[in-house]
Amino acid sequence: MTLPLERARSRKPITWLTILGVLLLPAAIGGILMAALYNPTERLESMTAAIVNLDEPVEIDGQVTPLGRQLASGLVEGSDDLDSNLTWVISNEEDAADGLADGSYQAVITIPEDFSAAATSGGQAVADGGGDAEQATIRVTTPDDGLVADDLITSQIANVAASTLGTMLSEATTENILVGFTTIGDQIGDAADGALQLATGARDAATGAAEIPDGATQLASGAAQLGTGASSLASGLDTIAGKTREAAAGAGQIGSGLTAGAAQLQASVAPTQQLVGGIQSAAGSAQTAGTDAAALAQSLGALAAGACTPPVTDQAQCDQLTALATQAGSVARSAGTAAGILTSPEVSGGVAALPGTLGTLASSMGQAGTGATQLADGLTQLASEGIGPSAAGARALATGATQLTDGANQLAEGSTELVAGLDTLATGTGDLAGGLRTAADSLPSFSDDESTSLASVIADPVAADAPENAIFGPTAIPLLTAVVLWFGSLASFLVLRAHTARTLTSRRSSAALALRGFWPAAAIGAAQGLLVSLIVQTVASYDAAQWWAFASTAVLAGVAFAAVNQALVAVFGGIGRWIAALVGVLAVATGLISTVPGWLAAIGAALPTAPAFTGLISASGPAVAALIVWGMLSLVATTVVVAVRRTTTATAVLAPA
Repeated sequence: MTLPLERARSRKPITWLTILGVLLLPAAIGGILMAALYNPTERLESMTAAIVNLDEPVEIDGQVTPLGRQLASGLVEGSDDLDSNLTWVISNEEDAADGLADGSYQAVITIPEDFSAAATSGGQAVADGGGDAEQATIRVTTPDDGLVADDLITSQIANVAASTLGTMLSEATTENILVGFTTIGDQIGDAADGALQLATGARDAATGAAEIPDGATQLASGAAQLGTGASSLASGLDTIAGKTREAAAGAGQIGSGLTAGAAQLQASVAPTQQLVGGIQSAAGSAQTAGTDAAALAQSLGALAAGACTPPVTDQAQCDQLTALATQAGSVARSAGTAAGILTSPEVSGGVAALPGTLGTLASSMGQAGTGATQLADGLTQLASEGIGPSAAGARALATGATQLTDGANQLAEGSTELVAGLDTLATGTGDLAGGLRTAADSLPSFSDDESTSLASVIADPVAADAPENAIFGPTAIPLLTAVVLWFGSLASFLVLRAHTARTLTSRRSSAALALRGFWPAAAIGAAQGLLVSLIVQTVASYDAAQWWAFASTAVLAGVAFAAVNQALVAVFGGIGRWIAALVGVLAVATGLISTVPGWLAAIGAALPTAPAFTGLISASGPAVAALIVWGMLSLVATTVVVAVRRTTTATAVLAPA
């Protein structure tokens, strides 16, 4: 189905398919570019990089430190600063070179063999108090035929990994230094306290030493008295030794007497035993006599009773028998009493124990005699070996006391000099304590948390609050949108005519003819702007307000670009299309980077794509006004061209637009 539109440079009719192709061209170009370039770091797994770790670990404080292995692990696993989702391969030098050559690897990162040694050289130099420090480096190699952004991606990842490891090492070294400041300050403070205590002690010692002379004088006086007393003691001990010898002689005589008495008592034991036997026999005889006397007294009593029975024939016989019976009874009683006494337990037991008692007493006296003899020997020995040497020791003590007196006098003289020295020591240590305290207060002191935080800031003092991992910034989408809409409007006038071929014969005004050539391209441009905005939304996921502002600007840019491209073709013909293509290239060149030459940047800022780019980044009144002005001026230019073309020659009429 054909449309009532005139094709440029051809009499072939325009169909809906033609219009659809022009409409979809910017959407296709924009979709392809956005899909390929937007947030490429999310698809880094499609890139393969090799790591060649030649590092030889070092040993620090007895602990192996493989920094090359840690860096390789950080590249493979990523870090807090940069996700590392490339496909990494741990390789060797030969395989890495072959992989670069055949395209298997897009980059090779080589960690040299001295990496650990160089990376730790700074901290080791600080710890050792000297030495040369080196900067550790890694080498990033990419193929000569690699793609444009591949070097940027691999270098960025390698730099962040190396920077992170370097910051970690710097933090550790700096933290050790800060902790060392605190430790040194504490130690100097302790030394200051010790010096102050030493000064106080020296001052106290000086005060105490000042009392030594008096004490030494008193000691000399006491030592002299001690010498006198020791001499007296020696004399007294000599006297005691003489008396002890005399006591020994007396104890010997007592021992001899006791020994002789014990022998005599022992000799009287046998007669005493005979006496005990006689007493026991006498007790039996007294008992028998008592019994006999009682019987006699009974018999005499009976005779007396018969003789004295009245009538009494013989009074004298009666009296005599009565007296005899009375005497016999007295004898019986006396014999019974004597027998009772002799047979009583007290008498019989005492008499029986008498020989044993005498034997025991004799033994005791013998032992006492022996002890007295031993006492005599001991007293003799005490006098010779104890009291005599003690007397000699007392005399030696008297001599030592005299020497002590001389030494105490010398101590009194030396202690005066000691007092002066201690005063000087106290003054010096006091000054030392003050200096150490000043030094301790001058050194900074940090807690563990403060040391860690401060070391982190010192190791990495400046941070950039900037988007990370973005090879193309947030302006990439507005730039691509502006460029594809520009080329979309250019494509419109590759197909459509800038104005009708019947310009000379038409009865319409020049403005109407200009608008007749404008509105199809404007409608296509507006549709292109809306379609590209929908594609952008699927990629960038703007919020509703941001998308409506973006879509409105894109639609306005599509319409304005249609007017500008119409004017270029109307004014310059085929050269206008070449100029339009050049404008699109300039828009890309000046929108990618800020380091373009100043004259080129000035040209880019004057192009109609500049306000579209600005408005697509953030909707603004000046950008909208600039697009409207470009559109109106372009329509005016087209109208002027149409008006000029309506007065021409036959040759010009037949020429294609």
